[in-house]
Amino acid sequence: MGFRGGRRLLWAMVLMLAAVLAAPAVARTVLDLDPELQPVALLDWGDAWTDESGRASAATVAADPAIRWAPTRADAIYPLTTGKALWIRFTVPPAPDNERWYLEIPYPSVNLVSLYTPDPLGNWVHQSAGDSLPVAGWPVPHRHPLLPIAVSAENPRSYLLRVENPHSFSAPLSFVSESYFSRREQRTSLILGIYFGLAGLAAVLALLSAVSLRDNAYGHYALAVTTMALTQASMTGIAGLHLWPGLPRWNDVSSLVLPVLTTASFVWFLSAVVSMPERSPRLHRAMATLSLLGLPVAVAICLVEPALRYRLQVPYAASGALAGIVTLLWAARRGDRYALWLLAAFTPVVVGAVFPLARTWGLIPVSFWTQHGMQVGIAFELPLILVILMLRSQARRENNRRIQGLDRLDPATGLINAQVFGERLGRMIARSQRLRHQSAVLLVDIVNIGQIRRDFDRRSAEEMPLRVAGRLLSAAREIDSVARLSDTRFGMLVEGPVSPEEAATLGPRIVARCLMPYKGLPEGCVAQVRVAYALVPRQGPTAEIVLGRLAQRLTGIPPESKRAVFMIPDYK
Repeated sequence: MGFRGGRRLLWAMVLMLAAVLAAPAVARTVLDLDPELQPVALLDWGDAWTDESGRASAATVAADPAIRWAPTRADAIYPLTTGKALWIRFTVPPAPDNERWYLEIPYPSVNLVSLYTPDPLGNWVHQSAGDSLPVAGWPVPHRHPLLPIAVSAENPRSYLLRVENPHSFSAPLSFVSESYFSRREQRTSLILGIYFGLAGLAAVLALLSAVSLRDNAYGHYALAVTTMALTQASMTGIAGLHLWPGLPRWNDVSSLVLPVLTTASFVWFLSAVVSMPERSPRLHRAMATLSLLGLPVAVAICLVEPALRYRLQVPYAASGALAGIVTLLWAARRGDRYALWLLAAFTPVVVGAVFPLARTWGLIPVSFWTQHGMQVGIAFELPLILVILMLRSQARRENNRRIQGLDRLDPATGLINAQVFGERLGRMIARSQRLRHQSAVLLVDIVNIGQIRRDFDRRSAEEMPLRVAGRLLSAAREIDSVARLSDTRFGMLVEGPVSPEEAATLGPRIVARCLMPYKGLPEGCVAQVRVAYALVPRQGPTAEIVLGRLAQRLTGIPPESKRAVFMIPDYK
């Protein structure tokens, strides 16, 4: 073993002995900057003390024997506020100095951290990072504070870390080497790039859909996704590093202001997506008021004393989430088919938001879930919401088409109505005259609706015309037309050329189809129909004449008649 190795071993033994003497009940972890075990956590190797006045200097803290230091803990939550400072002292034992090491504070929103170390003259020099400083001016511009430390292969080095934060501080301190840090950041950048790419794509698609489909719900969603992406960029430090590296004041408050604006955007979006203005104007006004309240809350967060900011942000975010859940449940009870799906899609985001809110309130320490819980939830939420919005838009377009087509379609069966049937019959007669062939037109009456109501039930009687409409459609070709002319009367146009023999078989086929059993209806519950048919233009030169003669023929049939198919004579 060489001289240098012997000194390192001796120093390690001294440090271990000092730790045992300082805490005889519990042995403290020895800091070992092992490149194979990164990140290297500080754990309980350091000592912590809270300066209630916030005015102590590094020299005073290092020399004052009256300070009551306590061992650091990885899960410790230190209750800070404006005017207080947390001091942490630690010593880095001798370690290989073949690459650079950093002290990592994985908390992008920390207000100010300063790392002090004595120079050869005994003066304490420092380097600082945090929201109160421009990210571009940090020792290492990064998403969160990353402070270089000097490592010696022979001598230990002492450090003091000073932390200022308007609310509690609980970030686990760790040490990383330059090579490890570079590899990890490549993976992190890939994951964050995928996330923000997904958010950007969702915002663009929502905006384009709002313009093309003229649906304001998409516009509200585009705004909500944009503010949500900015919120995550602020909370992960991406915004401070790339979007506003020279704006420390805004970087400091953005992690509290942007969640408020995101909550306000989503409250308005939920009101729009469940059609709250049409369902309940009063509730919509309440939701709009809550959404607009986000603006003065955001302004107040920028103006109040830093220690009071989270007391405005957390209640508003919680109120917005509760209002959104209540809104979706209210809409679901009133028949909104997509409300419960929206609630399921938002559930991962609401659960993920609990962690950073609890961290801001000082209930839990900084962890993976406090920093990335919402991102995980949003990764599930974004595609689900887009799919739900597309299904909703498709249903709305189909409903609008049905409403616009009520003057031409029967709303119950989707068949053309009497007006369209007459227009098509007139065009079919004109084609038949021009092409010198015959086409067929049929009127079909259901004659046993009253008997079905008496023998079975009202529901079967009401459902029977819909079943007959399906049978007529199955009997028609693609070029033929089927219409509902009244509650129990239907019409069919059969494009020619049609011979008299072929026309004579149409009626019996329809009668036989209607007498077949219907799935879901009681046995024996079938439709008895009568069919009157004509060849055009041979048995009528105009639509009015043909329909009048067919209706007259069906009206003149005695109720007790067993005959089902009738043909009208040639027109003279």
